[in-house]
Amino acid sequence: MASLGEDLLGTVNKLQDLVFNTIGSDSGLDLPQIVVVGSQSSGKSSVLENIVGRDFLPRGSGIVTRRPLVLQLINIPTNPENGEKKDAAERESEGQQQEFGEFLHQLGRRYYDFSEIRREIEAETARIAGSNKGINRSPINLKIYSPHVLSLTLVDLPGLTKIPIGDQPTDIEKQTRNLILEYIAKPNSIILAVSPANQDLVNSEALKLARQVDAQGKRTIGVLTKLDLMDHGTNALEILSGRVYPLKLGFIGVVNRSQQDIQGNKSLGEALKAEADFFRYHPAYRNMAHRCGTQFLAKSLNQILMQHIRERLPDIKARLNTLMGQTEQELMSYGDMHFNGKEHRGPLILQLMTRFASSFIASIDGTSSDISTKELCGGARIYYIFNSVFGNSMNAIDPTSNLSVMDIRTAIRNSTGPRPSLFVPELAFDLLVKPQIRLLEPPAHRCVELVYEELIKICHTCGNTELSRFPRLQAKLIEVVSNLLRERLGPCSQYVESLIAIQRAYVNTNHPNFLGAAGAMSSVMSSKQEKERREAAMERRQRRKVGTIAASVAGSVVNGEAPDFEDAPQEVMGHTRAHSRSLSPTTGLIDAPSITSAMNGRPSSPHVFANSAASANKSSDSFLQYFFGKEGPGQAQTNVQVRPMTEPAFGPNMRRMAQQTREIPFDARSMVGTTIEDEPATPQDPAEPALTEREQMETELIRRLITSYFNIVREIIADQVPKAIMHLLVNHSKDVVQNRLVTELYREEFFHDLLYEDDNIKAEREKCERLMETYRQAARIVNDVV
Repeated sequence: MASLGEDLLGTVNKLQDLVFNTIGSDSGLDLPQIVVVGSQSSGKSSVLENIVGRDFLPRGSGIVTRRPLVLQLINIPTNPENGEKKDAAERESEGQQQEFGEFLHQLGRRYYDFSEIRREIEAETARIAGSNKGINRSPINLKIYSPHVLSLTLVDLPGLTKIPIGDQPTDIEKQTRNLILEYIAKPNSIILAVSPANQDLVNSEALKLARQVDAQGKRTIGVLTKLDLMDHGTNALEILSGRVYPLKLGFIGVVNRSQQDIQGNKSLGEALKAEADFFRYHPAYRNMAHRCGTQFLAKSLNQILMQHIRERLPDIKARLNTLMGQTEQELMSYGDMHFNGKEHRGPLILQLMTRFASSFIASIDGTSSDISTKELCGGARIYYIFNSVFGNSMNAIDPTSNLSVMDIRTAIRNSTGPRPSLFVPELAFDLLVKPQIRLLEPPAHRCVELVYEELIKICHTCGNTELSRFPRLQAKLIEVVSNLLRERLGPCSQYVESLIAIQRAYVNTNHPNFLGAAGAMSSVMSSKQEKERREAAMERRQRRKVGTIAASVAGSVVNGEAPDFEDAPQEVMGHTRAHSRSLSPTTGLIDAPSITSAMNGRPSSPHVFANSAASANKSSDSFLQYFFGKEGPGQAQTNVQVRPMTEPAFGPNMRRMAQQTREIPFDARSMVGTTIEDEPATPQDPAEPALTEREQMETELIRRLITSYFNIVREIIADQVPKAIMHLLVNHSKDVVQNRLVTELYREEFFHDLLYEDDNIKAEREKCERLMETYRQAARIVNDVV
């Protein structure tokens, strides 16, 4: 079993050297190793030197270990046999010692003086990590061959610190913790947590970090140092027995050299003997002395590591197979074939052309394997352009938004010439509808441009990893397809333009969906009648609501009161003023009995009856009509101008009326709450002359005919433009793209230039090839283990 264990550890060491030399620390392969963790001045470096039996680690104040040190201890027998005899004889013949060290960054050079090993560690640390006491995650690999060591693989990490000292970085604690967690978080790592016994265990930073990644303590070994420096009367027996902080692998106590021993050049041999005597004769530890000390620690670590390797070896094999599969797939994406001969260049270029064309067609058809889930692209984007962008633009066009009433009336007059027309001239409809059809051109042209832009975008996204190896070939493929699309853009745009020109060339008024003159006239008349019904209903409501106001005014006059309209609403003032002027054009006064008779429907005297009999209807209608600002039927059209409230001509009449009626003021504030519900009249542009009733009907008739025919043409264009684009631009490009690529680029004189590889891709492929070869060698090493 010992031979098997040695073989297992040798296998892991070979894997570690192989991976580090070719890949580095980021290999993705988690190898079994023991990671040493501890705070500064916890005795971590002394434990390692006791295990090796030689002084070789740098010492000093502050952080001394600033790079991970991967220490491989390899046991060599004192009396080598077979193949080892020659090497040992050669070394002894040269007067050299059997113990030596080798650095992985200096292959072939052996260090027999361990003080030189210390200096080389310091120099290599400063070379990478600098001289400002900062740390670096790049490890130093050191192998020590000795007959006095047990085969182990240890990783010495920087000690935990709290406060930066000197020129250390301000975040030195965070950097150190992250580096330690990076190593101990790997499942195949065994954690060697070093804690000083003269401090409370609850303050152990090493155990705290170990617990973060190994909560159950299955792969953590506790080491207690400085047992000889504990206060008199105290001991760590409870901790070493596992009753204070349970760990599956337990705690082991050691006694290292003190600083005074180091300065006094006390040898490690003497220190190990003193350590054994301490445990043998100490009253608290003598019963468990066989489970304490550096020798027991090294033996335990050797056994634990061997057992750990046996358990993890199947996982290592599986991980290697996974890494080889991933690397092989990545290598295939870069293209691991080398085409040096002319006979290979042609087929390669033809193959890449075919893949590019197939990818272009698949993106349009929606059958591509690289379909985006973030945004619309390819054929789906073209469909969106047809139905949403182009469709909404067409529906948003108002057929007569740019035609005013005067434009339509002018067209009607110009089409009749010097003769008056009996009917609406058809020529006016033709003159007006053809320019309106041209409103469909901008959305149609924009639809063509959007589809063209999407095809260009598809062309630029058709490249794959293999094609990206050859940037010149990829650029040429995109250029050829872009030229093809640009050639088809012109004919497609012209055809779309001709579709609209065709509709303008002949106005088909016999179209079954066209409204026609009779239908338009019926629609106009229906709208007019509906409007008249609404106006009549509104007028009746106004008359009912204004009756109260009229009665109040009449009652005030009958009672001899002078109505004061200063506080009345503006609309009431306008109607009342017009009424006063119509009833008394000379003086502006009103006969009270006449008003009373008119409101009650009966005369108050024979004289009043004579006047009212002749003009009862006329006076009553005139009052209400002028109150509404309208003229009665049968009267001549007169422009009655209503003066504003501040007009002085209205005030004196009201004052004279007040004097003739006993100067009793009239309070019109009771009329303020009464309003007239009426739709606001549309203001008429003073620059436009008023239209006659016939002209209003004719312009509305033409407007409805234009809208009806425009909707027919819009529906036709909305259907024909996408079909034309698909036929002349999209489908044609799909059909000829393969032939165009072959015709333009498949020429022998272009092969050398087109197959120029990108330097970055070439470097990535070579790196991937080295990685693949490393994993294959690692697999062979693992498979050789019995």
